[in-house]
Amino acid sequence: MEDSNENQQEKHVYSVWGLPPGDLRPRLKKLMESLRTEFNGPEFEPHVTVVGAISLTESEARFKFNKACQGLKAYNANVEKVATGTFFYQCVFLLLHPTPEVVETSDHCCGHFGYLRSSPYMPHLSLLYADLSEEDKKAAEEKTYALDETIGNLNFEISHLALYKTDTEDKSLKSWEKVAEYQLNPN
Repeated sequence: MEDSNENQQEKHVYSVWGLPPGDLRPRLKKLMESLRTEFNGPEFEPHVTVVGAISLTESEARFKFNKACQGLKAYNANVEKVATGTFFYQCVFLLLHPTPEVVETSDHCCGHFGYLRSSPYMPHLSLLYADLSEEDKKAAEEKTYALDETIGNLNFEISHLALYKTDTEDKSLKSWEKVAEYQLNPN
């Protein structure tokens, strides 16, 4: 089917996210809100990046997303610890155990998207996006534990994947939007 709509041909940056369960989101959002208030950062939905930023047309992205999700099963994510990273999008995050099901889900989806990682997959759920000094990152990490003592022992199921438009140049994240969501088969 040919589509003369220019929007269908225009490329944007897309990512695939694993979504934490609905009952966990308010807890994560409250924690993220507290960190954002103290350390300044944009608001974003809690997620585990499954496929990093890749430039595609919307129709390509939707097609690849639907193909990648077919037959995938829900999987468990286990938090190893609260950690800090070296750049804006990995400022403060929950580092997840790279269990076979977590890594294989990402590898499977990356394969469908033709996404090649520049470094080994480090599954994580970001709590704060910001450019902070090492000192401030350490303070934010400590604040995370102070706000939610058991966050470092969290285990949850990822039963939904979402396709997001994620322009990585937009650090306000105001242009970021969910394009599609897929419920994975029960485990």
